Amino acid sequence: MHHSDYPLSEVPTSARKGLLSTSAVLLGFTFFTATMWAGGTLGQAFPIGQLLWIIVIGNLLLGMYAAALAYIACKSGLNSVLMGRFCFGEKGSKLSDFILGFTQIGWYAWGTATIALVLVRTTGMPEWLEIPLMVLFGFGFCVTAMIGYKGMDWLSRFAVPAMMLFILISLFTGLVDVRGFAGLSQQTPTESMSVAAAVTVIIGTFISGGTQATNWSRFAKTPKIAVISTMAAFFVGNGLMVLTGALGTMIYQQADIVDVLIAQGFVTIAVLMLFLNIWTTQDNTIYNFAVAGCNLLRTEKRRLVTVGGAAIGTVLAVGGMYNLLIPFLVLLGTFIPPMGGVIMADFWLKHKGRYPSLSSAALPDFNRRGLAAYAIGAGAAYFSPLLPPLVGVAVAAGSYAVLLRLNHATLSDTLPSTAKQ
Repeated sequence: MHHSDYPLSEVPTSARKGLLSTSAVLLGFTFFTATMWAGGTLGQAFPIGQLLWIIVIGNLLLGMYAAALAYIACKSGLNSVLMGRFCFGEKGSKLSDFILGFTQIGWYAWGTATIALVLVRTTGMPEWLEIPLMVLFGFGFCVTAMIGYKGMDWLSRFAVPAMMLFILISLFTGLVDVRGFAGLSQQTPTESMSVAAAVTVIIGTFISGGTQATNWSRFAKTPKIAVISTMAAFFVGNGLMVLTGALGTMIYQQADIVDVLIAQGFVTIAVLMLFLNIWTTQDNTIYNFAVAGCNLLRTEKRRLVTVGGAAIGTVLAVGGMYNLLIPFLVLLGTFIPPMGGVIMADFWLKHKGRYPSLSSAALPDFNRRGLAAYAIGAGAAYFSPLLPPLVGVAVAAGSYAVLLRLNHATLSDTLPSTAKQ
């Protein structure tokens, strides 16, 4: 714990990591319970053959988006909130800090409450233990995030292979119970959903996570490692989560792997899976909050911000507010992807694939072009009936490209009173 993971600066070459380390941390992030629930909705709506193609297409698009940001993160050594200073401005980037940070603390509250409630239900413990467990897990899960990348790396190297093994055991048992693919092909969908809506569900569930995965891909030694590890997490890992939820619903009418394992008689494995699944997402989530908080407050005290975020998330969980937050957090997920679109356009079109050093860059307080492009992209995503996350990314990037070509004073990157000389 000799450094604080460079919350306000580029990751130096000496701190870069290899493929195994980067992949483990990112896979731990994408092994997420809510993704399995999203897969469960697909499992009710499509036959197995069509379902597999939808999962491949949806996660390929998601992986490509996250990998594009990962490439920029590795090249620059910056995460998304620090990139936001270039495309939104020193003060304008605080908007993205707030949105990203608030989303993560809400999901942290949800995860803290979920593990306590499920553990009490699974083990038969008395209900009065729910609140003490929320407090215990709310602060316990932030320990590896406090240590930083190294702590999450240690956890993920153990947890990811273990979870992969548990999932494979469950999937094999499920296929045996349903008499293989022949039995799956006889399953009749009970709900209706368009292919476009299904792809939107897959992408929308974790595209906000893909936007913030730069917190770890910036540690990759090379852009190739960053892209491969990110694709492994968001195409393979997230795809496996969607498939697991879909098959669990088709076979056992349960999307969550923990409930499926219990139905299969693997109670001990189910409890271990619950801990590892939640923990590897929770520490990543609170780490995301801390990084956004450090940029918002312009402080290097990442560990203090981590503990503060864990306290806020725990209070939300104990107060029962996590249930009220979920619809709002999902809505915020619509407004996060356009940030990625502006970041990509700014990096490639304005900065020609190379940022200047953050410490020496003369940045405006507000980048009007970036903020305007983000607003246009977010509006397009909100009102789009088809693939809102991708529409938001594309429109935001396209708008920024157009605005870069305009030289009106009203569209200048700076406010006259706050421009830095």
